[in-house]
Amino acid sequence: MIESWRWYGPELDTISLPQIVQTGASGIVTALHEVAYGEVWSREAITERRARIEAAGLHWHVVESLPIHERIKRGESDLSALFANYRQSMANLAAEGITTICYNFMPVLDWTRTDLTAPLATGGSCLRFEAYRMAAFEIHMLKREGAEDDYTPDVCARAKTWFEGSTQSERDALLHAIMSGLPGAYDRYDIAGLRDQLALYDGIDRDEIRRNFKRFLDEVIPTAEELGLRFCVHPDDPPRDILGLPRVVSNAEDIDWILRAHDSPANGLTLCTGSLGANPANDLPAIAERFAPRIHFAHLRNVRKDPDGSFEEAAHLGGDTDMVAVAAALLAEETRRASEGRADPQIPFRPDHGHVLLDDATRGSFPGYPLIGRMRGLAEMRGVIAGLRGRRDG
Repeated sequence: MIESWRWYGPELDTISLPQIVQTGASGIVTALHEVAYGEVWSREAITERRARIEAAGLHWHVVESLPIHERIKRGESDLSALFANYRQSMANLAAEGITTICYNFMPVLDWTRTDLTAPLATGGSCLRFEAYRMAAFEIHMLKREGAEDDYTPDVCARAKTWFEGSTQSERDALLHAIMSGLPGAYDRYDIAGLRDQLALYDGIDRDEIRRNFKRFLDEVIPTAEELGLRFCVHPDDPPRDILGLPRVVSNAEDIDWILRAHDSPANGLTLCTGSLGANPANDLPAIAERFAPRIHFAHLRNVRKDPDGSFEEAAHLGGDTDMVAVAAALLAEETRRASEGRADPQIPFRPDHGHVLLDDATRGSFPGYPLIGRMRGLAEMRGVIAGLRGRRDG
């Protein structure tokens, strides 16, 4: 497996490429976050970013993400210009030898948390999704019609208590946390702006989102095949409907539908053990084994879940998911690929959503992307993988 590291680029990331080299990672996962959604990624900009990465002794393994414009997710009628721009960006990436593209199909928001600095018992902090705080946001701040139906009565009661006792600064902090899952994006919404965005999805149900998703795949996967690219969809985070918006990449049934919707090796999966792991019904080792041939990239992280639907980022080996079993499934797939003679049998992976540890808090990194916390996660998974290889080779 290829040890990689997410980097937000020279203008946005407080963690430098030389620091990443010191973590032991050899691969970079990045994107041109400064380019507005729907615009073409120029070959010149891609070349400059790739050259900067290679000058540091690293390799740009995965694009995360080449964003999908909201109009495509909504399935608006004339999308020809957006699809043309997207395919041109794909061609420019392929011309620079960057062949794996991670993306997501989450409407409006990407990953969603209610707390960016939830305290850990051992010190440090982590990202957390607190069900009653999300309910407070939806029911009392956003005032979304029907939001109460998405939560249990107990969660709704706790939401009401929190809201009535909260200060404006606490409510502002909650809004900020929920908006923080859009690193590099241009849109940060206030309450009115978020209501406007949600209104654009009025009447769009799960079936229509799936139709729009298939339309996207039909537009880009044939081009990916021609260019030698591999696409890999990132699961929903959290893996459930949120803000009244349908989520369609939340479990094994969803993944199976996506991979069958345009059945091609170019249409694959980013196995994110944290996103999928937040759903108690998801068996991560089984998902890894079932879809292994179509896994082109992996996010290895762990979560600890509560019965009310809350969850928080756990240590990589300390949460509810059996990370050893997941790693074993990925290594078995690499062995199978090598036996077939594939030139690229290894699966890139990166540690994800690490804990904020020691002086991470002073560095000002993107929420979920501290230096020391992710380096600890990388080291833990490195040890797991080395142990599994030793057991196999011995």
